[in-house]
Amino acid sequence: MPATPAPRLSLDLRVPPTAGRYEQVTIDDLGTPLADVTFVVVDLETTGGSPTDCAITEIGAVKVRAGQVVGEFQTLVDPGVEIPPYISVLTGITSMMVAAAPRIDSVLPHFLEFTRGTVLVAHNAPFDLGFLTAACASTGLSWPAFASVDTAVLARRLLTRDEVPNCKLGTLAPFFSARTTPTHRALDDARATVDVLHGLFERLGPLGVTSLEELTGLTRQVDPARRKKRHLAAHVPHGPGVYVFRGPRDEPLYVGTSTDLRSRVRSYFSAGEQRSRMTEMVTLAQRVEALPCAHDLEAAVRELRLIAEHKPRYNKRSRFPERALWVRLTQEPFPRLSVVRRVRPGAGVFLGPFPDRRAADAAVAAVHESLPLRQCSGRLSPSGTGTACALADMGRCGAPCTGAQSREEYASVAAVFAAAVSTDPRELCAPLLARVNRLATEGRFEDAAVLRDRVAVLVRAVRRRQRLELLAAVSELTLARPDGAGGWALSVVRRGRLVAAGVAERGTSVRAHLEGLRATAETPTGPEDELAATVDETELVLRWMEKPGTRLVDVTGTLASPVPGTGAFSGFLDLVEAGRDARDPFGDSRSLRTSSQPDRVRPTRGRADGRRTRAALASRV
Repeated sequence: MPATPAPRLSLDLRVPPTAGRYEQVTIDDLGTPLADVTFVVVDLETTGGSPTDCAITEIGAVKVRAGQVVGEFQTLVDPGVEIPPYISVLTGITSMMVAAAPRIDSVLPHFLEFTRGTVLVAHNAPFDLGFLTAACASTGLSWPAFASVDTAVLARRLLTRDEVPNCKLGTLAPFFSARTTPTHRALDDARATVDVLHGLFERLGPLGVTSLEELTGLTRQVDPARRKKRHLAAHVPHGPGVYVFRGPRDEPLYVGTSTDLRSRVRSYFSAGEQRSRMTEMVTLAQRVEALPCAHDLEAAVRELRLIAEHKPRYNKRSRFPERALWVRLTQEPFPRLSVVRRVRPGAGVFLGPFPDRRAADAAVAAVHESLPLRQCSGRLSPSGTGTACALADMGRCGAPCTGAQSREEYASVAAVFAAAVSTDPRELCAPLLARVNRLATEGRFEDAAVLRDRVAVLVRAVRRRQRLELLAAVSELTLARPDGAGGWALSVVRRGRLVAAGVAERGTSVRAHLEGLRATAETPTGPEDELAATVDETELVLRWMEKPGTRLVDVTGTLASPVPGTGAFSGFLDLVEAGRDARDPFGDSRSLRTSSQPDRVRPTRGRADGRRTRAALASRV
């Protein structure tokens, strides 16, 4: 006798409207209880941080259900390439260890079978899932549509700054008393993540999160107070421009820019915006002011100017351009280096700007390593009646204070710095790079790295200064870029300042449009050979000018880069950047700092309403 299929279990007890206002929904609508979900916590070790040019060296996974471990998966993987030494130091996995290990195309089918029908969990899930997805694509396998949970993001929502300073696995594991210490080995880190996951699950009960659907939607919930303010975006047009959120006293709270104003402003009232600061800002906002612009460069420039003028409390960058620092070679008989906040024409040679005091001090230290410039702050008498300091005894100063170095001899030393800033930094940097190589040869790698980073800061500052001078000497510059619709986006720049912007639509005369722009363009003030804009604005213009497709229409003045400039140091700077990335190739670059208080989670309609309905119905029985 054929077996009768079991009926689908559901409760469809609909109470007539006359009997009451409660309605029982199906069990399926209540969601999948977390106790019934099988999770696989996975961790990978790789040869680097990018799935496009790096490979997996180890996979570790732990399968858990209802708080119990039901299986483990671990294997080394032959990446097919040599493992970089710094990766071996970090993970303990060497090329010799993986020589006899299977290749990824043999490992993946077994791993996918192990994870079939489960929910994947990882700490910094984009990293691990990105590598696994790329490995499937390279081997011709299809990546299943796994649901996933990122414990780093979950911790960001459930923990406070008073409990943990950050959401790194090494911080969370001891906080939750994990039985396994993270060691940068796949299985150990997966086991530690299991304990972190269970610790975070204990925080879900008071929030009313008991189902998988509520868990995966936890980071996408939108506060009702924020959702109610969607009407603020109703009048915002499409197209490039600047938007300003204004508060109760009509004060600017936040200034931003976008190539599509309406879409960007609407995103602040949706689940796409997860920054806690922005949630607070939207709560205070009373209206949104939209300022349409001709193209993206004008929008970016207007944003900078508005931020610098109003200094909105919720903007972080570009609020205080006046706080930029410069290294100045003073104008006196025996000049010295000093860190200042203002460039004064004719007051010496200026290098910069630097983002902070630490960078400025690093550049000054690099110059003093290369040149015997005096480091005392007082004025020196040309007669040389002073006494020598310790730096003179060490050979790091020519002791002009004692008369041991004439004014002409000292000037030749200072001229090396002036020449480096204006045209050629090779004479300034050559002794420093030679010393870096010597320290590395002697095995003093930490000292070599410190000096190397100082040289990099110095070279970047020289490059930045020379790029700014490039536009400071140009009285007027006219640029054009295709707008994507058959027309041209036009910009008129005078001494580094955007003074006019417009769009010549398809079929119209570009030259005629440019003449109209020039006629109504702003006339900048100030000395003719100095920048007429902030450094940030001039750099925006430079980047727009250097984009592929930008055309130079007209130039009034001289547009030329110094020769030889810093071009010879491009390879050196690339190596420094590569070395910085290699220090922590697996680091999570997302902003996952904990907040001052845990996020409030309100039950969503549907499944949560089903729970409330079930409780209400039970109370009536």
